[in-house]
Amino acid sequence: MKIEQDATFREQRERYQLRFNCEHCAMFDDVREACAHGYPTAEHREAHYRDPKVLVVFCKHFELV
Repeated sequence: MKIEQDATFREQRERYQLRFNCEHCAMFDDVREACAHGYPTAEHREAHYRDPKVLVVFCKHFELV
């Protein structure tokens, strides 16, 4: 699923401390900086979303730590 990072999304992400990045996923190995399932992580990392023009891509295997 992909959505735009409009002003409402960005504001609510901060206000509600939304977690949807690899860094907050139980399947993310911090040491290797890789997904335990072997999925690519570039589109799901926190740093990727610093650009508000980038679409948010939700991972189907995200599991909150």
